[in-house]
Amino acid sequence: MKGQRRHPDLPMGFTLIEMSIVIFLLIALMSTGFFFSNAISTWKAGREGSEILRSVYVAQRTYLADNPTTPVGSLTQAKLLPYLPDKANTFPQVKGLDGTMRSIKVTVSPPVVLEAGGGVYDPSGSSSDSLWDVGE
Repeated sequence: MKGQRRHPDLPMGFTLIEMSIVIFLLIALMSTGFFFSNAISTWKAGREGSEILRSVYVAQRTYLADNPTTPVGSLTQAKLLPYLPDKANTFPQVKGLDGTMRSIKVTVSPPVVLEAGGGVYDPSGSSSDSLWDVGE
């Protein structure tokens, strides 16, 4: 059979190996796309959380500039509400990666997002990356 030529009436087509490679590459590309899509949505949620914290931080600093004898530990959400840059009617909360709304601790500067148990919520694991925190 070696050296025989293909009959001109037979159609050219893909072999099973070629089709398998194409399917494998498509699956690999789709998996990579889903992975990066998930990573980007996680990063975006962290950035949104840090933007909310920055607005609270601006409110803290503005309030303390107007009331220089007030200690940070005595700040409340009600005191800071009029100083929020977006003039919100309610104090903002941060939506965590699990979809749970989390409160912001304003008695420390810079402010932090709180877990349900009262600890600091920062899934990024770093307090200086400006994801889920104000950063340094």
